[in-house]
Amino acid sequence: MFAVSAVRIDAENPLNGLETGERPQPQPPSGWTTITVKATALNHHDVWSLRGVGLPADRLPMILGCDAAGIDADGNEVVVHAVIGDPDAGGGDETLDPRRSLLSERYPGTFAEQVAVPRRNLLPKPAALTFEEAACLPTTYLTAYRMLFDKAGVQPGATVLVQGAGGGVATALILLGRAAGYRMWATSRSEAKRDRAIKLGADQAFETGARLPERVDVVMETVGQATWSHSLKSLKPGGRIVISGATSGDVPPAELTRVFFTQLSVVGSTMGTRDQLGRLLQFCQQTGVRPLIDRVLPLAAAPDGFAAMIEGTHTGKIVFTP
Repeated sequence: MFAVSAVRIDAENPLNGLETGERPQPQPPSGWTTITVKATALNHHDVWSLRGVGLPADRLPMILGCDAAGIDADGNEVVVHAVIGDPDAGGGDETLDPRRSLLSERYPGTFAEQVAVPRRNLLPKPAALTFEEAACLPTTYLTAYRMLFDKAGVQPGATVLVQGAGGGVATALILLGRAAGYRMWATSRSEAKRDRAIKLGADQAFETGARLPERVDVVMETVGQATWSHSLKSLKPGGRIVISGATSGDVPPAELTRVFFTQLSVVGSTMGTRDQLGRLLQFCQQTGVRPLIDRVLPLAAAPDGFAAMIEGTHTGKIVFTP
């Protein structure tokens, strides 16, 4: 079958490790099944894998890709939950299983004509969503859903600041938060990205680091070091930062005095559970929210999609169709 794989690690030039071509058909173990992939979405995780983050050289070659929507062995339209983990080992939450992984880390991923997944990782695809739309949800949008509806701890009407409005999770947060009735604010260094955040549904957008008109209830943080101090200063006393990434660095000054004196909470968040993905699919169906898609490419053109992500020239999700 045709697939897109990481065949070598190159931290400086990740595209050097990308290869398209024929790979063996999946052989699902007991409890797993094979899905015919109709659409699959690119994530920064795939670029980091080519750089060797989370994917050591001894696991190569590895088919990349976490997200997929397709057809199961019985002809049903399904969406794949990307987290491979044991809910029992995580106290009912597979993301808390110490041995959890994502597709394409220990097991071949979704950038292929077929992929093997655990049967429990399949959810029905709502008829209202296209395969391309559904394929965008299991990583980026699920991460945003969990941050907003599980970790933020505030009710609709609260003010939520999203740092780094150009990112994929940030875009998902704005779309989902607006639909759920939150007052969404966003920051970006780019005027074009601030304008786009407003068009997506943000109430206001500010230059990165700017003084805000008032303090906010929650900050959604994926940027890390570059925006951390601003995030702390932007919170009301008793406010909360929800962090799911640190693309600019993960060792900012902690400013512990501010944290304890104003009684702030810092909450980590990673991916989401199968049940949360099911609720996200239902949320999109009921509200009419759809993921923002930048382009849809044939799987054979995956290197072009990777190049666009590395260069940052895309706006929204990059989707591949086998």
